[in-house]
Amino acid sequence: MHETSEIVRLDNVSRYFGGITALKDVDFSCRAGSVHGILGENGAGKSTLIKILSGVLPPSEGQVLVDGEPVQYRSPSEATEDGIVCIFQELSLIPDLSVAENISIDNPPRRFGLIDGSAQRRMAEEVLARIKCEDVDPDARVRDLSLSRRQMVEIAKAISKDPRVLILDEATSALTSRDVETVYELLDQLTAKNVSSLFISHRMQEVEALCDRLSVFRNGSHIRSFDKGDLSENEIVHLMIGRDIDAQYPAKPARERATDPALSVSNLHWENSLNGVDLSIGKGEIVGLGGLDGQGQKELLLALFGVLKGVTGAVDLKGTPFSPKSPSACKNAAMALVPEDRKTEGLMLSLSIADNLLLPNYSGVSRGALIDANLAAREIDDAIAKLQIKTSSPAVAVETLSGGNQQKVVIAKWLALNPDVILLNDPTRGIDVGTKQEIYSLIRDLANAGKAILLYSTDYAELIGCCDRVSIMYDGLVVSELQGAQLTEQAIVAASLNIQSEEVA
Repeated sequence: MHETSEIVRLDNVSRYFGGITALKDVDFSCRAGSVHGILGENGAGKSTLIKILSGVLPPSEGQVLVDGEPVQYRSPSEATEDGIVCIFQELSLIPDLSVAENISIDNPPRRFGLIDGSAQRRMAEEVLARIKCEDVDPDARVRDLSLSRRQMVEIAKAISKDPRVLILDEATSALTSRDVETVYELLDQLTAKNVSSLFISHRMQEVEALCDRLSVFRNGSHIRSFDKGDLSENEIVHLMIGRDIDAQYPAKPARERATDPALSVSNLHWENSLNGVDLSIGKGEIVGLGGLDGQGQKELLLALFGVLKGVTGAVDLKGTPFSPKSPSACKNAAMALVPEDRKTEGLMLSLSIADNLLLPNYSGVSRGALIDANLAAREIDDAIAKLQIKTSSPAVAVETLSGGNQQKVVIAKWLALNPDVILLNDPTRGIDVGTKQEIYSLIRDLANAGKAILLYSTDYAELIGCCDRVSIMYDGLVVSELQGAQLTEQAIVAASLNIQSEEVA
């Protein structure tokens, strides 16, 4: 029987940033040996909460208690010494260091006063094996790893510190389905050792599978805490956003499959990742890319947008042969790509919202060699209004926005170019349910306006709810296409494993 004593408690905690209230009079506690879900939209106060718990920020008012004693952490290292470790959504790894160096960067093993490289490597091997990541080379540079592998290294780094309280901020949003299962197993093991886990996720199925207690935050306030099963999913969503969502996904219009594709791909090859892909997307159609992570979906999107070199095969754009030689050529051909990682691939974080929105289209708001300030201002205002980007001013740095609003900026800057073909790589990763619904509606509106959309998502429900049909990739090939009544989770899973399902047959 696990202890049920409170390990962490917040009493009347508030946090202000100038005139902005990020948290207001929050009372909150978590028990030892539990997995406690923290729910809320982007901007609800979740990130501020975990930054206070993990020593990144002090509270403006109120106090934090650990084991019943007040604490005032001056840094994350002090919180770590107390056993409180956070896996932040924005990775803290140093790209040019090795995996082993990153895992033990806070306290590397030493010998004769110098860092012991061999011991450091052994430590990395042990913790990577613990989370079933033996495929990750401890000597590899972090920048050379995929996003999902980098996320697992971040988890390994946290686990190596033997936490008493482990905070996971969207730690599964970039992971493969296999790695998500590993995280589930890891949390079960930690719970059995009386470790408390705070789990932040916008994927309700993960919350339902993992958490035994839930807390909802909205507009900086702690709305309610309750045990799993006490409220329905719709009731939880209502608490999160303060309104009902009648339908998460917009209706799919009935239409015949286009006979003249806006984009078609034949026998596409690239290294060992694409092994003869055949695919087509009609005007006004949303085609999903499914399958287990790492089967060539991301490489296909990058190949179509001219990022990869050495791609062979045929690409037709609106019935005309097209060579995606570079992103610039694709942009000029009215194609757009919303990339996988908004932080490193989609945005210039230190620049303003306005600068980010104009980046792909300075030529469109210029007169000769000079930017037309009035035209640029209108385009910026239109983009902010169309995507409902929540900001006090277009002049603020984009890094100050919530994750959902940052994603809206990434999408808005491409929509300003009025592309005919839109490539989306997991566009709702790590954003809240309300913003997801807005993006789903936007995607369907774009399709209804005649845009051809290729959507890769790791969320099966998203593929089923958003897409007119779904192409499943396996080993660099499209092995199955699902639509209509065939488009079910069971059929997607079966096709992803390249096995025949009764529903597919």
